[in-house]
Amino acid sequence: MTFQPLEDDFPHAAGNPARGALRHAGYTRLAQLTEVSAAEVLALHGVGPKAVRVLREALAAEGLSFAGE
Repeated sequence: MTFQPLEDDFPHAAGNPARGALRHAGYTRLAQLTEVSAAEVLALHGVGPKAVRVLREALAAEGLSFAGE
């Protein structure tokens, strides 16, 4: 059995389409989302309001937020 490193550290509740969209845009760590606004993330194909809410909550749990918040 081989260990596969995590592709990202986004919450699974954000959904696979959103997590895939974020990875495709070059984001692999939740902390990287502090450099972009929620609107920019929402504009990614595959990211909807629920995913943004889940990501915002995950950021807040780490004492972080989207840029401009």
